[in-house]
Amino acid sequence: MKFRPCIDIHNGSVKQIVGGSLKDAGDKAQENFVSEQDAAFYARLYRERGIGGGHIILLNAASSPYYEETKMQAVSALKAYPEGLQAGGGITPENVAFFLEAGASHVIVTSYVFSGGQIQYDRLRALVKEAGKEHLVLDLSVRNRDGRYYIVTDRWQNYTSVELTEQVLDELSAYCDEFLVHAVDVEGKSGGIEEPVAKVLGDWGKIPITYAGGVHSFSDLDQLKKLGRGRVDVTIGSALDLFGGPMAFADVLAYMERA
Repeated sequence: MKFRPCIDIHNGSVKQIVGGSLKDAGDKAQENFVSEQDAAFYARLYRERGIGGGHIILLNAASSPYYEETKMQAVSALKAYPEGLQAGGGITPENVAFFLEAGASHVIVTSYVFSGGQIQYDRLRALVKEAGKEHLVLDLSVRNRDGRYYIVTDRWQNYTSVELTEQVLDELSAYCDEFLVHAVDVEGKSGGIEEPVAKVLGDWGKIPITYAGGVHSFSDLDQLKKLGRGRVDVTIGSALDLFGGPMAFADVLAYMERA
């Protein structure tokens, strides 16, 4: 299990939000933390500590009046840590080259691939053609509905009919280098991990996977390590002291060295 850093950008600022609260209308979200530092500050910190494979997420829609400001923040972070971070949020075949040329090691995609609530394989193949499988991460962010976990799109606002299962992971892994999985119902709430999601990921574990959502203590990390069988990496947002939380960044790094 590795620690994967994150930089979430909304309305031009680095933030930690409650995932399920994000709304395109009015560019609103329930905020846990708004940083006084810009995205490049965090990118330099991660570079100095030698922590790679983290993700930058642009949380504004391309139609938002804040999108260009958010994108500029993302680009500044990518330039501060070339090839050290992944970029996601509104990725399409048309802008893949822009983010890779700006310094992203990978692009992260959800909504474009799951348009209309289904897996759009023609779109997925188009992304692979533009980015290359080795530069593509599929974000399979999920929410619980009637005890099952379905992939959600459009900044976690819309359900698809695609359930998170080992079969789906098998099918999609042929097109990407990694998976990023946000457990949206617990994202930003620092109330514990979504254990059924972690178990599915750990039971499968065939390519790199990063879990995000709900981590707020080292006991959560212990549980994720157990359920994920050591195969699942983790990102920590609101609970990290860098973002106003109780878990010390240095202690997290020390934990990962022992893990």
